[in-house]
Amino acid sequence: MRDEDKVFKALADASRRNLLDRLYRKNGQTLGELCQGLNMARQSVTQHLELLEAANLVTVEWQGREKHHYFNPVPVHEIYERWIRKFGRQRLRALHNFKTKLEGTQNE
Repeated sequence: MRDEDKVFKALADASRRNLLDRLYRKNGQTLGELCQGLNMARQSVTQHLELLEAANLVTVEWQGREKHHYFNPVPVHEIYERWIRKFGRQRLRALHNFKTKLEGTQNE
């Protein structure tokens, strides 16, 4: 499987995107910290993190016996450069705002 395919596969799951969001807000969390507040078994979180690591979206650093997880934004940027940027930021922003207004949703 190509690297970009691994990234798309990793980002396709809402639970994995949630883990990335949590790492974006507070980088360097342990497995225990990432499991807090999730309605998911520890083993499931571990499996999601392994897939994120395989896609290079998460890197790890051992500090003693603890494994700390860090969000790596480079693969997301590469996806942006190849698949999104060419459509133009202003056009995409206008379409996003229009969609949001029609759906009555807010941007997070």
